[in-house]
Amino acid sequence: MIGAAIASPGHGDVNMDRAQVERDLGLRRARVVTLTTVGSGVLGTLLLAAAGLSREDDPGWTAAGAVGIVLFVVAQAGALYGAITPWLAGAVRRRLLVAFVVAAVVSVPLVGPVGAPEWATWGFLGASVIGSVPMLSRWWAAGPAVLLTVAVAAGVALRNGASVRDHVTIVLVAGVSMAAWNALQLWLWGLLVEAQRGRAAQGRLAATEERLRFARDVHDLLGHSLSVIALKAELASRLAATDAGRASSEAAEVQRLAASALVELREVVHGYRAVDLGDQIAAVEQVLRSSGIRCAVALPPDDVPSEIARQFVAVLREASTNVLRHSRATWCTIEISQDEDEVRMTMTNDGAEGASPDRHSFGLRGLAERMAEARGSLRHRTDDGVFRLDVTVRTRP
Repeated sequence: MIGAAIASPGHGDVNMDRAQVERDLGLRRARVVTLTTVGSGVLGTLLLAAAGLSREDDPGWTAAGAVGIVLFVVAQAGALYGAITPWLAGAVRRRLLVAFVVAAVVSVPLVGPVGAPEWATWGFLGASVIGSVPMLSRWWAAGPAVLLTVAVAAGVALRNGASVRDHVTIVLVAGVSMAAWNALQLWLWGLLVEAQRGRAAQGRLAATEERLRFARDVHDLLGHSLSVIALKAELASRLAATDAGRASSEAAEVQRLAASALVELREVVHGYRAVDLGDQIAAVEQVLRSSGIRCAVALPPDDVPSEIARQFVAVLREASTNVLRHSRATWCTIEISQDEDEVRMTMTNDGAEGASPDRHSFGLRGLAERMAEARGSLRHRTDDGVFRLDVTVRTRP
């Protein structure tokens, strides 16, 4: 009866992976604050409803009222949790809200007579029902839900011989005030969730753009070679019947071009071609910031030698992937320095949270072997929740 207008939970169309929320410290704190502020708002009315138990002389009604209030509190807490937990499936949130509606309906016969006519016990539960209206996802359901709750409060007052005006005033004043406060809190929380989803989308877009850039590089590299190979192969096929010597020469040229193209492709795939370390760092910085991770970069005034830059890019990609996938970092620093004998790159982030570096160091282990072949070293450690990666390459034998 009371929940007929309550059809679905608030923010039902906002979905987010749990890891995204847990990775963003600011979002985690905002969620706790929202739960606390909204919960404290409804707590006052629930305590006033519970006070009616002490005014009831009949032990049977006292017990019934206690059961009704407890069921109401538990169900309302579940509905509130569902409204502010974006990673829950929509079906789960709907079930939590339906449970709250059922508990509100059941509370009418259980709590309505408690403390009457001196105390509006169910009137305070009715105010809490109205205060929960912002958890609805259908704005048009708010009006019917409020009117129905007020009508039930008036009916309870008439049944108990209490003041209808007092009951309705309690339900409207306390309920509407609470609803306005909760609506503000949930609206701000929804904005934060949408902002996080936007940052995640930007991160995916940056990664997609990087893949497209790589695809364009491969196309530019192989497009010309493959076109020439196709023409040479066609020419060799035509000459096979009339000029075997020239056809053999063309076939040998096709073989040479194919081998050259294969070498170039391997260089691209394995990162052995000349790379712009600054561009790679800028791309990583953009992806990290788009994912909500503050990033600070410090580069040397002079360009890093190309051979060393290629090694650093491989480490940079692996390390940034670890930050995004395996940590809950909120900040990251990338620092490169060089002198006459060596070039150093240091990456730090606060996403270790006391875990052993071996938790996500399998890729780094292979890179460490690669760095050793290039007269370099790769080390990592964790200090007070901060993960630090140090890469050093000597510029002289």
